[in-house]
Formats: sequence, structure tokens, C-alpha cells
Amino acid sequence: MKIYMAGPLFSTAELAFNQELAGLLRKQGHEVFLPQEHEQRKDLPRAIFESDVKGLDWADTVVACLDGADPDSGTCWELGYAYAMKKNSIVYRTDFRLFEGTDPINLMMTESADHVIIMPMAPVADLAAEIGRRLDALSNGTR
Repeated sequence: MKIYMAGPLFSTAELAFNQELAGLLRKQGHEVFLPQEHEQRKDLPRAIFESDVKGLDWADTVVACLDGADPDSGTCWELGYAYAMKKNSIVYRTDFRLFEGTDPINLMMTESADHVIIMPMAPVADLAAEIGRRLDALSNGTR
């Protein structure tokens, strides 16, 4: 499956996590568009935007990280774009903090997603395996 990985990429830890997860998904046989591999912080904002939209258009499925006290606004935009384009989406959360005190993820993200994965503090390999199972389900027409 062709995957666009959406998520924050503003710290060394986020970049390393994204790279590890993308590598594990590639080992499962998936093609992955990881924005940090296509963008450079020195690029003009318009070039970054156009690169990411091209990646979204190419992908069958968006796999999005919604960790943090409030999900990354760019990631939320990418999920909205994917929804409008009728693309599959899988959202995940490894953060043990709750959104709005009771809900694990913003309802606009969960209700528009095909699959929601909540695995607080999960090792990246376990998360990749679960995402792989959900991708297989999407390939088989199961939501």
C-alpha cells in the first residue's frame, strides 16, 4: 500500500520516531512518503506545501500521529485533505495524556478515520505491527 505518514516533525525525537516507523512499514512491503525525507527547512513554505500535497495525492492511505496535548495542526489539515479526497486513514496515539481530559483523541479525527489505534507508550515495532494489521484490513475491504 502507498502510505503518507502525517505527524509532527519538529524535534530530534519526532524525526527519529518517524524514520523508525517508516522503515518498519517499508519492511512490511509498503511504500511510504515521509515528508521529512522530501522537505528541507530551508525550502520556501510554498515548496514544502506543494511537496506534501503531491505526497498526499500519491498515497492510498494516510497514517497519522496524533500524540501531544493537542494534535499537530498540519497533521489535522492533512487528515482533512485525505478525508475530502476519499483516502483511507489510520490515526494513532502513543501518548498517555488525554485530549480534553476525557477523550483520547479529538472526535473530528476519530470519526473521519477508518481505524483508530490507541497504544500508550508502545514500542515502535509493536505500533508498526498493529498499523500493518490495519493496512491489511483496508486492503481486504474491512474498516
